[in-house]
Amino acid sequence: MTAIRQVAGLVGWVIATFAAAAIGAIGSAAAPAFYEQLVRPSWAPPASAFGPVWTLLYAAMAVAAWLVWRRHSLAAARGAFTLFAAQLLANALWSWLFFTWHLGALAFAGVLVLWALIVATIVAFWRRNALAAVLLVPYLAWVTFASALTFAVWQLNPDAL
Repeated sequence: MTAIRQVAGLVGWVIATFAAAAIGAIGSAAAPAFYEQLVRPSWAPPASAFGPVWTLLYAAMAVAAWLVWRRHSLAAARGAFTLFAAQLLANALWSWLFFTWHLGALAFAGVLVLWALIVATIVAFWRRNALAAVLLVPYLAWVTFASALTFAVWQLNPDAL
């Protein structure tokens, strides 16, 4: 594979991954104000922490997908890339469920589905490129934390969520 094709592939994965992030961001447009109004557990991070963390995680996701793509075609790793796309969609949907539609129970169910899809993606990526799978581990850790936070905030705010 030529260097130009590799760079173009990386750019393509970054665009695809951050397009999903943008869909979630649209659903999170009112997130800072809404988040500040919610009763949160003492261990909840400030709203300002989420943007930088998610930016790094999306960058790692894009690189992980690119690493798998470099070794395997889309057709050869169709299952892995289907899982990758599904977790991106579940990730974007969570923002809409929680911040736009204020559906706490569905947001919690959605984050659990997201968690399972990330685990499945890590397993599928591991079989093709170990480094790609390792790059998704911080994402899984953050979504584990986000799952607990979603549940706690939902339970603390039954009228708002």
